[in-house]
Amino acid sequence: MKKTAFLDSAYKVLSIEAEAITRQLDHLGSSFEEACQLILDCEGRVVVTGMGKSGHIANKIAATLASTGTPAFFVHPGEASHGDLGMITPKDLVLALSNSGETSEVLSILPIIKRMGVGLIGLASVPNSTLANLSDVYVNIPIEQEACPMNLAPTASTTATLAVGDALAIAVLNARDFDETDFARSHPGGSLGRRLLLYVEDIMHKGSEIPLVRETALLSDALVEMSSKGLGMTGVVDANNALLGIYTDGDLRRTLSERISIDTPISEVMTANPVTARKDVLAAELISLMKQKSISGVMITDDSGVVGALNMQDLLRAGVL
Repeated sequence: MKKTAFLDSAYKVLSIEAEAITRQLDHLGSSFEEACQLILDCEGRVVVTGMGKSGHIANKIAATLASTGTPAFFVHPGEASHGDLGMITPKDLVLALSNSGETSEVLSILPIIKRMGVGLIGLASVPNSTLANLSDVYVNIPIEQEACPMNLAPTASTTATLAVGDALAIAVLNARDFDETDFARSHPGGSLGRRLLLYVEDIMHKGSEIPLVRETALLSDALVEMSSKGLGMTGVVDANNALLGIYTDGDLRRTLSERISIDTPISEVMTANPVTARKDVLAAELISLMKQKSISGVMITDDSGVVGALNMQDLLRAGVL
């Protein structure tokens, strides 16, 4: 097979699938709105089901719903007939996928679902199918042809169904006023979650890990404290733990260039009134402050004095940067 034939095949597949998605724009209407309202009003979970390739699409739609503010999960229709129906409660809503609307494994569980009083949204390409007739809301997904040259392998139909599922999830997301903070709560392990949910208090060094010396200490004492704590700085405090100044690696370089003795009182070489932060500030906000002030470390203070310390390496390790 020539390379040009591979490309020709790819162009044809993508054109057919793109057309299948575009076709849905002409068929969106009241049924789509009703489906969104059912999902929005659901007091339980949205249970998404489908068999074969439709099952894979159903699994992805469930994951998209769950990550965008709608509690949802996938149930395999075959397993549902052997016990997994117990996962569905009367407050749930079932979203059933079947291109033909006649998938036996899906249809076999619908009478039980209906007897439970569970709402049913059906997604299928055949308006007069059994699934369409049993559904409380039927969303038609018309498909003219599959991308498969034999018109057999689910390709355009699964692509279009996935797109409509995404449209349902995002339409409901918008109705919920779901924002970045809500999204982060569902994705605490992602970079967005870390930026929006991680506070300074969560990553700062506390207690004995905080590099501190008294204002009466010598420069040599400060260097020992900096070396032992490994943050590239030390805070200088009074007897009440109030921060008077800070001494950093940058200050040390300046001190060395001026040939200042290590027996010099730290109060004479420290940076007075340094930049500080509060522990209830988002770590992402602190990064902006540190970049603005061109500093690599900061002491964390509150009304009681110094309560923590952190540097850019801590933010890197926490995945905020």
